[in-house]
Amino acid sequence: MKHRIHLALLATLVTVPGWAQDLSVSTTTIAQRWTQDTNGFDKATYTPVTEFVGVDANGLAGNDALSVHVYGWGLRDLSDASSVAGRTNGDLTYAYMQYHFDQANAEIKGGRFTVNDGVRNEQVDGVEGRTDLRYGFSVSAFGGTPVLFKNLSNNPQADNSFQHDMIAGGRLGWHTAKLGEIGVSYLMDGSQAAYQYGPAMPVDYTRREVGTDLRLTPCSFITVTGRTVFDVAAHPQPAAGTDPSRIAEHDYKATAKLTETISLTGSFTERNYYAYYAGTTLPSLFNQNEQGMFKATGGSLVWGPAAKWQVVADVRRTERGIEGNSTRAGADLRYTDAEKHFLAGGGYHRVNAFEAASLGFLTPAYGLSHDEMRAWVMTQHGACSASLDAIRMFYADSGKNPNLNGQATETAVVGSLGYQAKSNLKLSGDLTVEDTPLYRKQTTGLVRVEYQFALAGKGGK
Repeated sequence: MKHRIHLALLATLVTVPGWAQDLSVSTTTIAQRWTQDTNGFDKATYTPVTEFVGVDANGLAGNDALSVHVYGWGLRDLSDASSVAGRTNGDLTYAYMQYHFDQANAEIKGGRFTVNDGVRNEQVDGVEGRTDLRYGFSVSAFGGTPVLFKNLSNNPQADNSFQHDMIAGGRLGWHTAKLGEIGVSYLMDGSQAAYQYGPAMPVDYTRREVGTDLRLTPCSFITVTGRTVFDVAAHPQPAAGTDPSRIAEHDYKATAKLTETISLTGSFTERNYYAYYAGTTLPSLFNQNEQGMFKATGGSLVWGPAAKWQVVADVRRTERGIEGNSTRAGADLRYTDAEKHFLAGGGYHRVNAFEAASLGFLTPAYGLSHDEMRAWVMTQHGACSASLDAIRMFYADSGKNPNLNGQATETAVVGSLGYQAKSNLKLSGDLTVEDTPLYRKQTTGLVRVEYQFALAGKGGK
């Protein structure tokens, strides 16, 4: 079914120039080159070239409400293969046809698209529709099959496509101009878990989730956003040491503008990995063998003592159950001149982390605490732009940490140059110089070409 949808959309694009009022195409070409010459690895040279292509066709058949949108990428290695997938790779990110109705802000789309509404963040091959209702209510729903990305290095995901045979969901929202918006969502991913058919698989990928989301402004200087997701699926008996809590995620942030120059932000995040699949609703991209709880509490204070100067102080406490806790705290000083298109800043942060457990006599326990210093500058003058970003890490326990190879510091400097040759053509490049414990000194280059062109049919602009 989903392959037929994609073929129909791509076939439609062949005749788009003749019956679309407005057709725009954007392309971005990225060429990279680096060498690998590290002890324990084969020497190799990588030169991948990646092409991103996007097409937006509006006013199809003279109807301003009907449009087609397509975006995808392809990669070709000119030297050694840069991934286990081979020297050629690519994917279709989205390809859908959309119709926007004249009334009630209603629309419907079909094809491959991303659902990002309420607590849902899903990529789907199927159909989605939404509309506004009376008294501030709105409703949306979608259905189809989930888009699964290949992760060839993760064997436990071999059962992924078998369990992900369908996906569907919906959201009911309510909005008021004085307070904000709240919503309730439901998600069903997979019709039946694999363990119901026979021997239990390493991971149960099916999901049943109910969630609430909110964006509230109780007064002019306070904003609260967040969501809570509940796991309502029938899972097999969880592994020993796994928290069977039905709360998959809490994620909230509150910002208060205390004065014209001072604002305060607080955040709280809690995830149960057994219920939430490593903190993502795109499970095929991540290793889902995570266990235990994740909790993070943070805050930041922004102070603008002068028109172009800003001081940002922040702290974040992270708790990872049996793996340990860490605290990151520090401050940044930033300078912004919007008229001259100039931005610069620097900062320092300290990370007090837990101590990794001993793995025997050859690998004793070691600390993960470190200091981080960073500085950056960005500027634009006419058609030219440039940036420079440098970061340096200082590790406190380099002598015991086997991953540092006895090196106490790590440095990376990234320089970028860009030139807007024409309104629809931009050339840019990056050069990265690193000195790391694993790769030692290495230099990486990247060249980027972005091009856009537009065609107009009869009656178009």
